[in-house]
Amino acid sequence: MHYFISPISRLFLFTLLLLIVILFLPFHTALAAGLTNVQASESPAKKKLNQIMQNYYEHNAEYDPVSATLIGDNRFDDHIGMNIDPKIRAYHFALYRKFSKQLHKINLNQLGQRDQTSYHYLDYLINHALSFEKFPEHMLPINQMHSMPITLANFANGKGSQPITNPKQYRAYLNRITQLPSWIDQAIINMRKGMKIGVVQPKALITSVLPQFKQLVSLTPEESIFYTPIKNLPDTFSTADKETLTTRYRDVIEKELNPALIRLATFLEKDYLPASRNSAGWSALPNGENWYLAHVAHTTTTSLRPDKIHAIGINEVARIQDQFALLGPKLGYFGPTADLPAWVASQKKFRPFKTQQEVLDAFNQLNTNLSIKLPALFSLIPRAPLEIRLEPELTKATASSHYTPPNPDGSRPGIFWVAVNDPTQFESTGITTIFLHEGRPGHHFQIALQQELELPAFRKYGFNNAYAEGWALYAETLGRELELYADPEQCFGNLNLELLRAVRLVVDTGLHSKNWTREQSIQYMSTILGYSESEAKNAVERYMALPGQALSYKVGSMKIEELRQKASNSLGAKFNLPEFHAVVVDEGNLPLSMLEKKVNRWIVDVANQ
Repeated sequence: MHYFISPISRLFLFTLLLLIVILFLPFHTALAAGLTNVQASESPAKKKLNQIMQNYYEHNAEYDPVSATLIGDNRFDDHIGMNIDPKIRAYHFALYRKFSKQLHKINLNQLGQRDQTSYHYLDYLINHALSFEKFPEHMLPINQMHSMPITLANFANGKGSQPITNPKQYRAYLNRITQLPSWIDQAIINMRKGMKIGVVQPKALITSVLPQFKQLVSLTPEESIFYTPIKNLPDTFSTADKETLTTRYRDVIEKELNPALIRLATFLEKDYLPASRNSAGWSALPNGENWYLAHVAHTTTTSLRPDKIHAIGINEVARIQDQFALLGPKLGYFGPTADLPAWVASQKKFRPFKTQQEVLDAFNQLNTNLSIKLPALFSLIPRAPLEIRLEPELTKATASSHYTPPNPDGSRPGIFWVAVNDPTQFESTGITTIFLHEGRPGHHFQIALQQELELPAFRKYGFNNAYAEGWALYAETLGRELELYADPEQCFGNLNLELLRAVRLVVDTGLHSKNWTREQSIQYMSTILGYSESEAKNAVERYMALPGQALSYKVGSMKIEELRQKASNSLGAKFNLPEFHAVVVDEGNLPLSMLEKKVNRWIVDVANQ
């Protein structure tokens, strides 16, 4: 929590402290000796922990500098990071084992509660990272959701995570794209090795990603997206800087980057696509079943097995469809319950937008309304502002609306990116729920606030899906208390998106542990959610590319709802919702088991008050 002390209060406290020192002066020597002994007994363990935590964070920032950029650490904006190089990858895991040994030498009894939390969380992260050492993730460096060339292309306008406004920042981005050809060549080497042992992407994913890479290739340097910074050169730059930067960008794009991008696109189309697999799930890969289990454990931060998660998903789908039966008539629908989503999708009245600006206006109006309502449910609200922007042209065809956190230095706000391909097909029913999840009080309240807390860097900027996506999905449910779902249209949008998260449990585990085909999964999503074929295709291919990631939403949300219900039942009249929310978010990301222990301690403390 944030406390603000007025100047008058500070003067009073200082005077009081001075009086205490004078009154107890005869005892100060003994007291000081006692404090020194306490500090001496605690300081070595805490100092050692702080050093390990700092080394861990610094290593990861240098090992994956693009991810550092994405979380607002811009110290390494001139590096690309070659973490797909097998030698660098091996060094990374060796260093993690060293961190683990150092960590386990610390005496936990010499640490306070918050430091013990950091200890256990770091231990958890290291162990889970090491569990992936035996799986050749570096042989799958490209999919339609993530790849280094696309990420750097999206940085080119300088309006996102990597600022490009002054000469130093222009040179930093130039250095990055200068390193991109080496990354591309290493990626091709890795994929060729994967082709030999059967570690390859599904054909469908490469078919989807090819247009992205072909779009990156330009006939001239000036037409390249990577030339965008030069098109935006500020008038304040000196003539020498303008000439030097223009020449260097043009030369790098023409002589190094474009040829590398052509090599990659040609390799993917001519060599890799024919060698890609027809299967959809991770279990088809060598040791794929265990590989998927590692992903499930990592993304859910639980020991839940795929079969259990699959069953939870089926039960949740049935529960939500029962609610559809009650809601349908309120929307003017009287057909079979299972067909309600398809009926809504077919109704033009639920697609009222004509322009992208109209979609943005709807989100902005909701954001204004929430500014009035949210303080009733939250005592902790981040200082960082939130802006609403359209998804960049390059990625909007395959992107979903999403959030990116602010820069810690305040140079960039939190951003809610709205993916609008065709505004006339953008359904109004989901606006409230999407914004509660991606904007406020979902990701923005949790992630932006986390950056403002007094936490070690690895926790301040860390992220685990079960907690973060679980919180964001839980935030959607608050629309009921905020009286935002009284409108049947928005109520449907909420239930339909919750149904999507339940369907994800079924489809993700179906694909990766039950041998579901891509086509079978698309059909299931179309039937249950009323999706068009293209919508279902994009969703299924996302789950194919990111195994286990889609499980985190529902697993995390159900745990937070369970903890809230437990706290409410245990505390009765003492239960306070803003305080519960503060307990959940006031130390940032935690594995679900650690979050549960934290809430349980709070319940005991409040009960004993």
